[in-house]
Amino acid sequence: MNMKTEAVILGNGDYPSHPYPLGILQQAPYVICCDGAADEYIRRGFIPDAIIGDGDSLSPENRERFTSIFHQIKDQENNDQTKAIRFLQAQGKHCIAIVGATGKREDHTLGNISLLMDYMEEGLQVRMITDYGIFIPACDTQVFACRPGQQVSIFNFGAKNIQGEGLIYPLSDFNNWWQGTLNETSGTEYRIRATGKYLIFQNFQ
Repeated sequence: MNMKTEAVILGNGDYPSHPYPLGILQQAPYVICCDGAADEYIRRGFIPDAIIGDGDSLSPENRERFTSIFHQIKDQENNDQTKAIRFLQAQGKHCIAIVGATGKREDHTLGNISLLMDYMEEGLQVRMITDYGIFIPACDTQVFACRPGQQVSIFNFGAKNIQGEGLIYPLSDFNNWWQGTLNETSGTEYRIRATGKYLIFQNFQ
């Protein structure tokens, strides 16, 4: 993932099943669960370092049992993922992995993914790892490590002068998200040249 993860946020979507996000979660130096995500994490025999949320999906049993690490934040302006990010920011943690943030509800999934761009603008290094790949927010010209033949999608968030090197299909200043999907790498790294923000998704396969 090319960053030293300081903390992992476990979202209340589908619990990870792929070995990669599971490994990230198991090796995490600090785990913060978003509300009800703590129930499944605890059921599997683990204890989080913190639980964040408004408490609407955390079981009453775990809410009482882990009251010392449950930080109830009723702020409705931010979702639980962002509340967890803010909690980690206050601790000085900037390199953060998010797992379990997709699935169950597509609207929540899209919202969680789009927030990666906001976190990047705040100077955080955040990656979202799913059972299928990794979302990487990026800005301007960047180089990404990969495997030959790896599937890559690029989602534009207002970037201009977009060009790619090391990809099978050419890039342009596309406006619709689907236009940058289903590309493929030709070597062990690829470069995106651009001015502005975009989001990368690298498939595990």
